[in-house]
Amino acid sequence: MAIETTKLSTKGQVILPKTIRDAHGWDPGTEFAVEDAPGGVTLRPLRPSPPSRLEDVAGCLRYTGKAKTLQQMEKAVAKGARERRDRGRY
Repeated sequence: MAIETTKLSTKGQVILPKTIRDAHGWDPGTEFAVEDAPGGVTLRPLRPSPPSRLEDVAGCLRYTGKAKTLQQMEKAVAKGARERRDRGRY
């Protein structure tokens, strides 16, 4: 394992050497967790969550009441939007 060097830019950016990026398969846009560690920092790539599938999440929030009509749902959404707007949220 060869040691490579890089510099901290005036903007606080560090360029990871191409050989390191290629070896780990890190493409532009890869996000990292940055942890303060004794004697330096640790970078760990964040692993994106796998996409959710409807089959996996459907019904995860159980509702035991009577089914709502589309009109009732649209009315509730409009009311919620009005309340948020009146509170200065949007």
